[in-house]
Amino acid sequence: MITLRVEPLFNQCFRDGLRFRSESKKAKLSSYFNYSPIKLAFNAGSFCNFKPLSSVPAIRATSTVTTTTETSEASEVLFQETFTLKRTQTVEGKVSVRLEQGNDEENWRLTVGCNLPGKWVLHWGVNYIDEVGSEWDQPPPEMRPPGSVPIKDYAIETPLKKLSSNSEGKTFHEVQIDFNAQNSIAAINFVLKDEETGAWCQHRGRDFKVPLMDYLHEDCNIIGTKKGFGSWPGALGKISTMHLKPEISQPKDQDDISKQMEPKRQNWSLEGFYEEQSILKETTAENFVTVFVTKSPEKDKNIVCLETDLPGDIVVHWGVCRDNDKRWEIPAGPHPPETKIHKKMALQTLLQPKEDGHGSWGLFSLDKELMGFLFVLNLNKKTWLNYMGGDFYIPLSNADSFATTDGFGSSSAGVSGETTEASKTVSQATYTDGIISEIRNLVSDISSEKSSKTKSKEWQECILQEIENLAAEAYSVFRDSSPTFVEELTPETETLEPPAKVCSGTGSGYEVLCQGFNWESNKSGRWYMELKEKVNELALLGITVTWLPPPTDSVSPEGYMPRDLYNLNSRYGSMEALKILVDSFHQVGIKVLGDVVLNHRCAHFQNQNGVWNIFGGRLNWDDRAVVADDPHFQGRGNKSSGDSFHAAPNIDHSQDFVRKDLKEWLCWLRKEIGYDGWRLDFVRGFWGGYVKDYMQASEPYFAVGEYWDSLSYTYGELDHNQDTHRQRIIDWINATNGTAGAFDVTTKGILHDAVGRCQYWRLSDQKGKPPGVVGWWPSRAVTFIENHDTGSTQGHWRFPGGKEMQGYAYILTHPGTPAIFYDHIFSHYRPEISALLSLRNKLKIHCRSTVQIAKAERDVYAAIIDEKLAMKIGPGHYEPPSGPQRWDLALQGYDYKVWEAS
Repeated sequence: MITLRVEPLFNQCFRDGLRFRSESKKAKLSSYFNYSPIKLAFNAGSFCNFKPLSSVPAIRATSTVTTTTETSEASEVLFQETFTLKRTQTVEGKVSVRLEQGNDEENWRLTVGCNLPGKWVLHWGVNYIDEVGSEWDQPPPEMRPPGSVPIKDYAIETPLKKLSSNSEGKTFHEVQIDFNAQNSIAAINFVLKDEETGAWCQHRGRDFKVPLMDYLHEDCNIIGTKKGFGSWPGALGKISTMHLKPEISQPKDQDDISKQMEPKRQNWSLEGFYEEQSILKETTAENFVTVFVTKSPEKDKNIVCLETDLPGDIVVHWGVCRDNDKRWEIPAGPHPPETKIHKKMALQTLLQPKEDGHGSWGLFSLDKELMGFLFVLNLNKKTWLNYMGGDFYIPLSNADSFATTDGFGSSSAGVSGETTEASKTVSQATYTDGIISEIRNLVSDISSEKSSKTKSKEWQECILQEIENLAAEAYSVFRDSSPTFVEELTPETETLEPPAKVCSGTGSGYEVLCQGFNWESNKSGRWYMELKEKVNELALLGITVTWLPPPTDSVSPEGYMPRDLYNLNSRYGSMEALKILVDSFHQVGIKVLGDVVLNHRCAHFQNQNGVWNIFGGRLNWDDRAVVADDPHFQGRGNKSSGDSFHAAPNIDHSQDFVRKDLKEWLCWLRKEIGYDGWRLDFVRGFWGGYVKDYMQASEPYFAVGEYWDSLSYTYGELDHNQDTHRQRIIDWINATNGTAGAFDVTTKGILHDAVGRCQYWRLSDQKGKPPGVVGWWPSRAVTFIENHDTGSTQGHWRFPGGKEMQGYAYILTHPGTPAIFYDHIFSHYRPEISALLSLRNKLKIHCRSTVQIAKAERDVYAAIIDEKLAMKIGPGHYEPPSGPQRWDLALQGYDYKVWEAS
């Protein structure tokens, strides 16, 4: 069943242009259900407040079922409302791929274009000559266009630039990749991603592949191997579609077949080609439905008029109610023409087409004694449009009810397949009141606990956690398409101490996290023993939680390509060494997080087609555990609930046996190794609701997910407003029901540009709050400036060199849970990091501390935290305000200062 959710968006005017047939043109509806169904999908929408019309149609109902109208200034409108409906429609476009020679024979350019609207990103990678399989690798840095962002260690994401409209008035997007033909690259692979919708566009359900040498003759997915007749938009025109041309004939001897299959650039030369491929995209279209109620000339009657500009034949599934319970019933006749009774519970009426052919309308004559008019709209047998998951409710009974829309969405006409059942549900307003009441009661409990000497502060912390869970629940029900977030409640007068027992996944609020490894830590083969020697140093520094590397058997030595999950002998050390290390941390009071990779898993065996998707070990899954839309691994599971990870089979978490096995494995790790919580790798790959399931089963002390995707850029420049980016992270946290936090990639990206380009104004959002996740949901934000992916020897997104301490001065003084990278702790930055940590602990700065931004200008950012710490970063000047509160300079370093209130 497809439904439409409609939510409030105020201050939009009532749409003009209501048209009705005059009395001389009697309403004549077409045969009921004699219409062609249209295929539509619907997204969340919004409804609009109304303004009274200067003139309204007066409704006159005849004694027959035919209803006519005429215009009159004197008609009294009792109610009117316009609802904006946002629906998706499928449009077809073209992806164009062009390969052309540059200034000489060695330099070439690959251009990828798209003529569909959207915010397109090229997700791409390469195959090198010695690795011609399906796995991607990152191209060399000189090949990456400006604005490119590394994704893990296998791909690059490059935004397509929007070009001027072509001769047909259509916008065109393109990206150009320059490369040298003499390099070691065998092929370029790519897919297109629309960041507005999250949709991926592939070629025949697989990656686009542009071979640069002769080794893929049999691959049906190659681009540029056959004639194409499309013309390049603009002035580029058509070019040859020949892709590879032999310079010399190949030997035909059977003994030389294997040599022919080897990629040999010296026997082949590139030639340009141009090819177009059709793609489909779902785009959002906006329509409306307007409902108003007027008094009828007939005594004891009201007229409901419904008008919409939705295309096609629209059926209204409707009924009435007599009380606030809003139980559906069928009103007494006469009913509009071509009305059918549906299962003795509701009526179905086909709306009449407008004279201009744009949309349809209908009139309903109802007794004044009725309380309300209920309806949903039906576009085909499986597509229904409703209001916030319930029915549209139009009040009829008295003038008071017309002044509010509180009654909307208060009952439900359940639809499943071709059946419809009218049923009673709790109204959204009642549900909201219930949550508000619970939160108020919990806040009252905190106040009463403070005044009681016999109660503990641990109980206050649990109450606060329950408030956050309620806020998360309310958020999941009521969030609309605009950026939303959970405002956190913090006790006004007293800082909470860490409780003895806390709720799953959230910690105490005073955690300081250390990443206890880097990208090279696996190379010694005894990392666990090496780190054990540093346990006491980390404890003295003030670290409370350490994140250890992935512990399992893995195809890659770093551990992020896991294979046998129960085999914990890895390149970091043995299972016994891991147990000893975890116990050592526990002895000094430091919690330990295990790095678990749940999104993908490498197989042990190949299937009959030679694809690696059969697993061994204790969890000997077959290809049912692999998602069906992973183009590389031929899974027989369901479609993925997230983004694809190209290098290994993506696991289908919708399978009961997969979730059962993973929950048992996590619980086993907790018991056998002693892990206190989890760092969750690549959580973009699967729905956060599954994470909630795993967290509730394993009950971690603390958990954090790696939700890393690209920030918003315009022509290579970071956008100031990153609300959409942090909203995606917030959405994931909320899907876990708040049982896990997330790395604050938004803050990392903005802080990165602010200090690197002296643009400190970026550190305040439009509402004067920190611009990352920490500004919206600080208790779930794990702030960082570097990790094993961004820094270390990978350096995918390295923090501006020499300015790392400005970054730490920011995250170690602000709310959220700060994470410190191993390489920085054991470097010349250690004394400064230690001093900042000491001050944070002394002043009891915690994850929910308050931030008052004092300055966010070109060359300086300054803020006051909890009214007891002031800080500034940047070369510009700032001093805390003088007054009753005196400020003493506590720390200072290169372009940063921190003050303590005395």
